Amino acid sequence: MTDRRRVRICVRGVVQGVGFRPFVYACAAAFGLSGSVRNDSAGAVIEVEGSTVQIDDFLTRLRNRPPPLAVVESIETRDLAVVGGTGFTIAHTSRSAGGRTLASPDVAMCAECAAEQRDPTNRRYRHAFINCTNCGPRFTIIDALPYDRTSTTMAPFAMCADCAAEYHDPLDRRFHAQPVCCPRCGPTMRYRSSDGGSGEGEAALRQARRLLNDGGILAVKGIGGYHLACDAANARAVTELRTRKRRGDKPFAVMVADLATARTLAEVDAGSAHLMSGTQRPIVLMPRRAGAAVADAVAPHNPDLGVMLAYTPLHALLFGLPGDEHGPAALVMTSGNLGGEPICFTDSDALERLSLLTDGWLTHDREILVPCDDSVVRAVYLDSADDRARYIELPIRRSRGYAPLPVALPVALPPTLAVGADLKNTLAVADGKYAWLSQHIGDMDDLATLSAFDSARHHLQALTGVAPDVLVADAHPLYRSTAWAHRNAGDRPVRTVQHHHAHIASVMAEHGLDGSRPVLGFAFDGTGYGPDNAVWGGEVLLADYKGYRRLAHLKYVPLPGGDVSVLRPYRMALAHLWAAELPWDTDLAPVRACPEDERRVLAHQLETGLGCTPTSSFGRLFDTVAAVAGVRQVVAYEAQAAIELEGLSRDTACGTATYQFAIDVDQEPATIDAAPVIEAVVADTRSGVAAGVVGARFHRAVADLIVRLATTVVADAPTVALSGGVFQNALLLRLAVTGLHNQGFDVLTHRLVPPNDGGIALGQLLVGNSP
Repeated sequence: MTDRRRVRICVRGVVQGVGFRPFVYACAAAFGLSGSVRNDSAGAVIEVEGSTVQIDDFLTRLRNRPPPLAVVESIETRDLAVVGGTGFTIAHTSRSAGGRTLASPDVAMCAECAAEQRDPTNRRYRHAFINCTNCGPRFTIIDALPYDRTSTTMAPFAMCADCAAEYHDPLDRRFHAQPVCCPRCGPTMRYRSSDGGSGEGEAALRQARRLLNDGGILAVKGIGGYHLACDAANARAVTELRTRKRRGDKPFAVMVADLATARTLAEVDAGSAHLMSGTQRPIVLMPRRAGAAVADAVAPHNPDLGVMLAYTPLHALLFGLPGDEHGPAALVMTSGNLGGEPICFTDSDALERLSLLTDGWLTHDREILVPCDDSVVRAVYLDSADDRARYIELPIRRSRGYAPLPVALPVALPPTLAVGADLKNTLAVADGKYAWLSQHIGDMDDLATLSAFDSARHHLQALTGVAPDVLVADAHPLYRSTAWAHRNAGDRPVRTVQHHHAHIASVMAEHGLDGSRPVLGFAFDGTGYGPDNAVWGGEVLLADYKGYRRLAHLKYVPLPGGDVSVLRPYRMALAHLWAAELPWDTDLAPVRACPEDERRVLAHQLETGLGCTPTSSFGRLFDTVAAVAGVRQVVAYEAQAAIELEGLSRDTACGTATYQFAIDVDQEPATIDAAPVIEAVVADTRSGVAAGVVGARFHRAVADLIVRLATTVVADAPTVALSGGVFQNALLLRLAVTGLHNQGFDVLTHRLVPPNDGGIALGQLLVGNSP
């Protein structure tokens, strides 16, 4: 053949543990090519020999039709000398001197494995650990790359002859599926009750299901850690779980076996169904269906339910296959921990820490190497005619199913570690044009979380091969994450970044902006350290990666007592009433909620400034409106008052009536005065206007404010970027984006990382490396 060629192809991306080598083998066979494919520490290396047409067709399929879980970031080719030969082989893994590959996240059980698990004629019938190249654990069992069985926690399980044959057969779906196993050679499922009872295999499953049917609480070992489970329809069981976990009113997530059951519990629109059924299988927030068969204690005072589909084969068995004993249709599935602690993921830790929380454990002997909580997302549909069929995929927590997939960066960065913030912490590393965000770690408020942070950092650096030369942290001098960076920097520089600048940079980065043009950023959240020592949170910034101008902000009001006022919205309401020069009349709900003695002390604080920090927080303003409208005076978890206000407002018509902020543009930064809004909310409440209507008018007022500022605070406003925890509010996000689109603005919202502090490390990477 006169035009015979040999080409070396280097493929970078998520190409290990996703069936990429079998795919390459099958493609080469289909096109009659000889050669080989192997993994190395930089990705996959392919050598093919054949005609030019054959090789071109092979490359086209490689680029356009990779396996479903693969992410091909780049393909590099180089011509080699023709060597001849026949056949195509899968060679042993090698470690190249440079480059890196990308680890795959954990993936939900695929449809083919689910069908095999339910097939009585299949040798993996009822197998709790069934998987293939298209599904199963990845990130949480990988110790190092390249991804081979010896580098995972499946190494102790020697494959039986049948599994080994599948593993070595290039035409088999389980070819080089590293966690491959069957009932004869895989992990063992075990049950242990709090009173000493035990069982294995099917007996363990029956005992666990019986415990749930009897109203007990079960600790279930999943992919990334332990869950605490109970019958979601059993009010007594759910209340008991809430008490044991010290959960307060914070909502529980619910797991169901299938989409049909999910539709009986929540209003599942097309976008939510798509998100829920994807390979990531996140918790999806959706409006609760009237009459849903879940106890009120699952999500008290909350109109939404967080629902996820069963994503492991063990979960499928727990719900039951055809012919099994009937079990609960919906299970509460909440992280196995006490409120505020990291999730349990080792067996010994679960037996110790969960001993007072659970009545039994359904566990197994496949080790979890790294903990990984469930991810949380929601679908937000827009209002304008052109966008009505389009939804925004809004991440709330990016963890299982997504971590450690990289975010492609618009500019190349040196090896860097960003340590994130203290709430909803995630960290990130970057090198070149990739950033890798860790799984959700949690709030940095105790030693256990700091230990989890350090473990996540070590594992992420090991998987990515990033050895940071630079550390980046929040500018808050008292953040524990910032203190960790300084303690562990050695002789490396620690660069600090203003909190809200990082928020805007994060949404810029995930949209691929290189920073050559600034954006008009709205950073609305609960708290963030400002360089003037105030608590910022209602910021309008003209920002690029190098810096920002503060164009406008919510007018400062006193924050008396710091976190005390965060937990007691009535205090923040009284501070806003005081700032608006409105009297503390006892017909107002927050005034009545404040004990008389506390009221006197609070008045003294506000008059003298004692123990008060000025704040521009929009999060605290939402708390205030919720308190004045009588929705919530004391909260048990972050943003509870705002969440309940949104829930009441979401489907409430407010007509043409709305509230309006005053804006003083005679200075820079301009100040946004909430006093007219507070006065109008007080008047409406006194007139008997329902809290939902008050809330709807307030949400409309904030959205109108954003549009108004976008058209006035800077000439020829550039792209608008929305970030910060307040933009988790689906109603506000929908109104703001729709209003901005109607005015012709290009609007950036989060789609890859959360708008809350869980996405801030990405922004820190870009700002911390800008000259």
